[in-house]
Amino acid sequence: MTDLSGSIAEQRLSLCAILGEDLVLTNSADMLQYCRDWHGDVTSAAVAVIRPRSTEDVQAAVKACRDLGLKIVPQGGNTGLVLGGIPDEPERQVVLSLERMNRIRNIDSDDFSAVVEAGCVLAELKDAIAEKGMFFPLALGAQGSCRIGGNVSTNAGGINVLRYGMTRELVLGLEVVLPDGSVFDGLSTLRKDNRGLDLKQLFIGAEGTLGIITAVSVKLTPYPDNVATALLALNSLDDAITLYRRARRDCCDLMSAFEFMPPLAFTLAREAMPDLPIPLSGDYPAYVLMEISGSGLVDIDDLMHRFLEGVMGDELVVDGTIATSQAQARNLWLIREGMNEGQAKRGAHMRTDISVSLSQLAAFVVDAEAAVAQALPDCISVSYGHVGDGNVHLNVLPPDGSTIEERHEKIYKAKKVVNVVVDKYNGSISAEHGIGRLKRDDFEERLSDTKRSLLVAIKKAIDPELLLNPHCQIDLGADIR
Repeated sequence: MTDLSGSIAEQRLSLCAILGEDLVLTNSADMLQYCRDWHGDVTSAAVAVIRPRSTEDVQAAVKACRDLGLKIVPQGGNTGLVLGGIPDEPERQVVLSLERMNRIRNIDSDDFSAVVEAGCVLAELKDAIAEKGMFFPLALGAQGSCRIGGNVSTNAGGINVLRYGMTRELVLGLEVVLPDGSVFDGLSTLRKDNRGLDLKQLFIGAEGTLGIITAVSVKLTPYPDNVATALLALNSLDDAITLYRRARRDCCDLMSAFEFMPPLAFTLAREAMPDLPIPLSGDYPAYVLMEISGSGLVDIDDLMHRFLEGVMGDELVVDGTIATSQAQARNLWLIREGMNEGQAKRGAHMRTDISVSLSQLAAFVVDAEAAVAQALPDCISVSYGHVGDGNVHLNVLPPDGSTIEERHEKIYKAKKVVNVVVDKYNGSISAEHGIGRLKRDDFEERLSDTKRSLLVAIKKAIDPELLLNPHCQIDLGADIR
C-alpha cells in the first residue's frame, strides 16, 4: 500500500488553514467518536472531522474538500444502524458533523410549523415545541442523541408512523448545501405547493449522498395531553394483527402506537434494567403495547376502557394493564426499550429492519423464525416491531460464549436465510433504518436495471464527482466513469 501519511498531514493543514482550527479535528482520539458506529461494532478513521457552525461554514467545507480531492461523509448524531455515517476510506474521506448547527430558528404555533437546524437533537426539539403547546410526533428510542438532519436523511420511522407517517410526511421544507457548494433554499412551510417537482423529496432518505441538509421546516400538531397506554397479552401474533384491525376501526386515527413483542422481551428488558417493574407474567405467546392519544374534548381514557372491555369480552385479549400515570406509561415503554438494550448486552447479533404487508406479517414471522431455527438451531430469534406499518425487527442472537468470528459467521448466515424469506413475501430489507454501507450489497442485488439507471442519473446530475457519501446506498463509481 502506498504511504499517504505525508499527503494526509498536508490535507489536514490545508483544511485548518482554510476553515480555521476551530472547525477541524485532526487528532485520532478526538475523531474516534465520529468514526465508530452506534453499537461499537465498526471502528474506522478519517482524514479529519469538520464541525461547521453555520450553513456558510458547510459551503466553505464542501468547496475546500472538492479542491483537496477529499470525499465527505455527512453525519448527524451518529445513531444510525447501517453505517451510513461512518467513513470507509480513511485516507480519502472526512466526516462532516452537523452537531454544532443545533439552533431552533423558529416555532410558529399559529402556523403549526417550526424551522430547525440539522444538528438539533430530536428530544430537545420535541421539548421546545411542547413548551409552546405543540407536538412533533417523530419518536425514536435514540431521540436523546439523534439529530433532526439525520432523521430526515434516513427518512426515520419510529413508533408513531401508523398515525403520523414516516419523517417524509412531517417535512415541509429543506435547506441543503449541494456538492458544488451552492444552497438549495426550500425552507417553505407551505402545506400546498404544486409549482413543479417537489425537489426536497430527493434529499429525504438519500442518506447524504445528494446534499448536506443544514435546516428543516417541520409540521406540528396540537400537543396530545390525553394519552392512554396499555400492555396487553394475547394468545398469538395472529391475534395481535386481529386486535390491530379492530383498534383501527374502533379507535380510528387516535391510535398513535401499536407494538408487538415476544415473551422474551421481558427477560431481555430485565437483563438491561434489573429493577424495571414488569406488570404482567411472561407466560403468554404474544404481547402488544398500545397507545391512543388526543387533545381537547376527546375522552381518551374512556375510549381505551370501552375498547378493552369489548376485546377482553370477546377473549381476544387474555390479560392486560392500563397505565394510570405518566410514570407507569413510561415504565411500559421501558420494556420495549430495555428489550433492545438487553439484546445489545448479549453481544454482536443480527439486526434486521424488514417490512411486509400487514396481511402477511404473522405468516412471515413464523416462516422466517422457522428458517432460522433450521439453519442455526443454536441461535435465538427475537421478533418484534410496529404492527400498524408491517415493520418487523427479526433479530438473531448467537449463543453465549461464541467468539467474535463465530458470531460474524452466524450473523452472515442468518441474514442470507432471512432475506430469502423476505424476498418470498415481496418485502423490503429496510423499512426505516436506511441502506447505508451495511445493506448496500443486499440492496444492489435486488435493484432492477431501470431503478439503478434512475439512481445513477440522479447522482450524476447532482454529484458527478461523487463528493458526498460515496459507497453509501449503492457504489456508483463504475457507472459514472
